[in-house]
Amino acid sequence: MPQMAPLSWLNLFIFFIFIFMMFNMMNYFSLMYKSKNKKNMMSFKNISFKW
Repeated sequence: MPQMAPLSWLNLFIFFIFIFMMFNMMNYFSLMYKSKNKKNMMSFKNISFKW
C-alpha cells in the first residue's frame, strides 16, 4: 500500500533524530572540562563575613 509510505518515513525520521540527539547529549555530558583559570574558583572555606 503506497498510501502508508509517508507514515513509515515519518517514523524513521523521528527515530533517527531521537538517536542523533541522544548520541550528542551523551557525548556532551560525558566529558568533564577542567578550567584553566584557578582565580575564578572560589574557596568557600576562606570566606568569613564580619557583621
